[in-house]
Amino acid sequence: MAKGRKNGLYSGISDELSALMRTGWADTERHDLEPDEQAPYAAARRAALSARFPGERLVIPSGNLKARSNDDSYPFRAYTGYVHMTGDQARDGALVLEPRADGGHDAYCYQLPRDSRDNDEFWTGATAELWMGRRRSLAESEVVLGLPCRDVRTAADDLASSSAPTRIVRGIDPSLEAAVATEEERDAELEEALSDLRLVKDAWEIGEMRKAVDSTVRGFTDVIGELSTAIATSERWIEGTFFRRARLEGNALGYGSICAAGEHATIMHWTDNDGPVRPGDLLLLDAGVETHTLYTADVTRTLPISGTFTPLQRKVYDAVYEAQEAGMAAVKPGAAYRDFHEASQRHLAARLVEWGFIEGPAERAYELGLQRRFTMAGTGHMLGLDVHDCAQARNEEYVDGVLEPGMVLTVEPGLYFQPDDLTVPEEWRGIGVRIEDDLLVTADGHENLSAGLPRTSDEVEEWMARLAG
Repeated sequence: MAKGRKNGLYSGISDELSALMRTGWADTERHDLEPDEQAPYAAARRAALSARFPGERLVIPSGNLKARSNDDSYPFRAYTGYVHMTGDQARDGALVLEPRADGGHDAYCYQLPRDSRDNDEFWTGATAELWMGRRRSLAESEVVLGLPCRDVRTAADDLASSSAPTRIVRGIDPSLEAAVATEEERDAELEEALSDLRLVKDAWEIGEMRKAVDSTVRGFTDVIGELSTAIATSERWIEGTFFRRARLEGNALGYGSICAAGEHATIMHWTDNDGPVRPGDLLLLDAGVETHTLYTADVTRTLPISGTFTPLQRKVYDAVYEAQEAGMAAVKPGAAYRDFHEASQRHLAARLVEWGFIEGPAERAYELGLQRRFTMAGTGHMLGLDVHDCAQARNEEYVDGVLEPGMVLTVEPGLYFQPDDLTVPEEWRGIGVRIEDDLLVTADGHENLSAGLPRTSDEVEEWMARLAG
């Protein structure tokens, strides 16, 4: 008999109820499934990972539910490395690459099987199928993923019983981590490799990135069309408007939307989104739709809420636009990753010297990093399954590396004049501007995936006037 929860209204389950619940259910096994279109690409990714670790067993968990409060869980999102290597998003799973004696690996996937209707587990408890929704059977998962699948409830014992040299991604599934004896440094190398292998996107991934960006463009357009309501309410209306598009066309948001109006635009990661939206101020909207396959866009536009920039707002905006243009021109195969960052930052340093806010000459200001008082962050990052994708990749492959066709990255310079910064004139204080686009490195340069959104100050004003009718 299933154990009742504390403060539950029912003290237990009668034998008669248990018997009633176990009978009268249709067979819902699906026999019409086909391999997911991502399956062959995931197989190629696993082969690349296998080649890096000959003779070693690799364990990549998907992760578990995390409690939000009591028996309420946060929405589950599988570990990125697991998703990339399998195309799967199920909780409580794990990919295992088992080394073969003749070289290479055999890959199989541990999954949580469907609940049996021969006992009460399928309808009792907060994670039972009748509460949480139907899961795929192991046989169904094998078809969809193109991988042998096993019952994850045996995974810890299976892993513990083997003496194969093992690496596991730490911090994802404590029970699996406890079942294997590994070394922290070697495990970190596995996580590095998983990030390295996401630096260059395959053709299927690039298609998903296009979907994410296209939906994001529509989300920005939605926001412009509803600015009048946001003025009557708050930044929350902007947040909700973009979220609606993300849920309608994708899985969710790729990250917490930054809907920063007025002086909030000077806060790099403003996500409270509870401030007023006032004509005459700027709105910095940084948001991205995450596709159903978990690839995300990351785009920023800074918009005059009244529809027209003031002369000072335009001056700052145009300086950021010019810096972005300089950065984007540096995105091409064979260029150092740092080139686009340096090009943008040098331009902004020169403008800040010209305006008298930092001491020149501009080259000295840049070498000392003086512009960072007003630019705050770097000028971009890799993009993909994570908004800051490939974060654990080796430095020599990422920040100190060279751009290659298939890489997707953001170029996002900004200027932020804090409302309490006494080193700038009062009229500059509280102005924050960022322009961010998602670029695909191509064989002969780059493609701006988010070019569907206007960028110049004139184009932005024309766009807003058109959408306002």
